[in-house]
Amino acid sequence: MQTETAITADPAPGQALTRADQAFNTLQDDITKGKLKPGSKISEAGIASEYGISRGPLREALQRLESRRLIERVPHVGARVVSLNLKALLEIYQVREALEGLACRLACENMSDEDIAGLGALLKQHGSDEEIQSGHAYFQREGDLDFHHLIITGAKNEHLAQQVLGTMYHILRLYRYQCSLSEGRPQKALQEHLAIYEAIAERDGELAELLMRRHIRKARDNIEAKYKQQDFDLINQNAK
Repeated sequence: MQTETAITADPAPGQALTRADQAFNTLQDDITKGKLKPGSKISEAGIASEYGISRGPLREALQRLESRRLIERVPHVGARVVSLNLKALLEIYQVREALEGLACRLACENMSDEDIAGLGALLKQHGSDEEIQSGHAYFQREGDLDFHHLIITGAKNEHLAQQVLGTMYHILRLYRYQCSLSEGRPQKALQEHLAIYEAIAERDGELAELLMRRHIRKARDNIEAKYKQQDFDLINQNAK
């Protein structure tokens, strides 16, 4: 009998998801939201039982998660959810600040009016989200429902997109979700997103880049403060 965490996923338009796709989507979501904590061991037998899936599709899903650096295989330990120390995470945010600032500048030049209208509509959707209004968490989705993702793709620079939307993007989704739980940060992040959007709508690349860099720097400072406040190296303590 499957538990309440059993795999559920809606098929993509016109295409049914395989069991491996479903397993991958569910496990990725659980890692991002912290249900599977950084550093926790991945037991194929345990995951197969809890999620109600056979070993074949599960192994395929785990391989995909490993390719995204969301899980790692450690000699004599086995597979576990990836974890970053504070220094490594802050270094990623330094790179992100520079690259996403550039993405904003390029988005001002290359996004169509329709693209920009879509960005505004997305933020309107975020503004009505109950978790943001309550201050508990920012809207956390992937792809077209991610404000940063839309700007990066709107920059229309393939090499930039490969750098930001590859491994780094998925690791950052994990830590963005956990750190957005800081009280008051979701509303502040939304207001910062709105300011960035307005600069892009005005095609002011210099201002948009500046605002994005400030936004990511504040997120970086928020992460650093959260680590120090809770006095441990990871946002979630490593499972023993």
